[in-house]
Amino acid sequence: MPKIERALISVSDKTDLVPFAQVLSRAGVEMISTGGTARALREAGIEVQDLSDYTGFPEMLDGRVKTLHPMVHGGLLFLRENEEHTATAAEHGIRPIDLVVVNLYPFEQTVAKPDVTLKDAIENIDIGGPSMLRSAAKNHQSVTVVVDPADYGRVADQVSSGGETTLELRRELAVKVYSRTAAYDGAIALHLANVYEQEQPSGDLPDKLVVRADKSQNLRYGENPHQRAALYGRFGEFYQQLHGKALSYNNILDLTAAAGLIVEFDADPPTLAILKHTNACGLGQADTLADAWDKAYATDRQAPFGGIIACNTTLDLATAEAISEIFTEVIVAPDFDADALELLQKKKNLRLTKLLLNPANVVPLDVRSVGAESFLVQERDLRQTAAVDLKIVSERHPSEDELKAMLFGWRAVKHVKSNAIVYAAKDRTLGVGAGQMSRVDSSR
Repeated sequence: MPKIERALISVSDKTDLVPFAQVLSRAGVEMISTGGTARALREAGIEVQDLSDYTGFPEMLDGRVKTLHPMVHGGLLFLRENEEHTATAAEHGIRPIDLVVVNLYPFEQTVAKPDVTLKDAIENIDIGGPSMLRSAAKNHQSVTVVVDPADYGRVADQVSSGGETTLELRRELAVKVYSRTAAYDGAIALHLANVYEQEQPSGDLPDKLVVRADKSQNLRYGENPHQRAALYGRFGEFYQQLHGKALSYNNILDLTAAAGLIVEFDADPPTLAILKHTNACGLGQADTLADAWDKAYATDRQAPFGGIIACNTTLDLATAEAISEIFTEVIVAPDFDADALELLQKKKNLRLTKLLLNPANVVPLDVRSVGAESFLVQERDLRQTAAVDLKIVSERHPSEDELKAMLFGWRAVKHVKSNAIVYAAKDRTLGVGAGQMSRVDSSR
């Protein structure tokens, strides 16, 4: 590849931009830029040409059209080794652009704001940025494209040492571009679909399933030590770890199952659940959380060892002291009293997690991978059964306490793997049988 002579830079995120541009300047790279990016470079004393001067065409329509021009895309896309392409480019005064540094309008950050309007969301849909990135990435045999400031250092090192980048690096960066633009378009499609569905519900599941998720962290291993694993998506918006070692793959499975159970009791008196391998093995409710713990723990005093505990209210010191008597992997709660937190933080192998958002209120669909690049999708089961919904067919009508026990057990059994049997009183589980091939065995 010839040396990088010309770079087009247009970024929303200006992190580490100036040091990177200074390296390019010292290497003799001509820089073209737009709007705020050009302003930031000039303020740092870096020479830059406005894109409108380069193309001979002004920005227009409030900046909606500024980079969509043949001088830009022709300079990115023409094949340097193709004589016809080279002649056509020369005929029209199109010069090669060897390096593109672009990141996108902050659409995801904009729509994450609770008061975002549709107008705000639409104005933060980047058009020119993805177009330049895709053009440059398509021609990565000759063009270097950078979408992530984290890659500035590697590109700068190669430009400084030889004036060019390696094909290996260009390939890696091109793949990263298409991954980023796919995720970006996915975020836009998902947000608009949700907005328009709320405005005019169709009652149908979407014709196309949009799954977009950035990697948030690598995990030590998967379900077993020989399996690689990572966590993707918006997990950090829902859960905040306050203490302990990093969550494992199995911890996250259990934690999300526990959260899914306990949010069913958001409006109830203090309620506490104990889970093991995503199955509820104890659930209790009382006037105090400590008493709720006693009821849940009494269901099964063996299964909770190494389990997950979830509660629907702030975890207090009395409950923390009771829980501390057994080994627990994870506790998830809306909050922790300061003295409870201080006590529990003495246990280095215990992970404490704060539930920030109710996932049932935010994510309307359950999506499950079934292999073969296929997914099962269903609405979340958010239906709450009340006494008025019950059809009593027995000769003897159940008492009020029996009805309460039935409804309490019904909410619990929903979070136990089939074949699932739950014996319940009005405010606690008495026994839980999970995952047996025979219902009879589950009931024993």
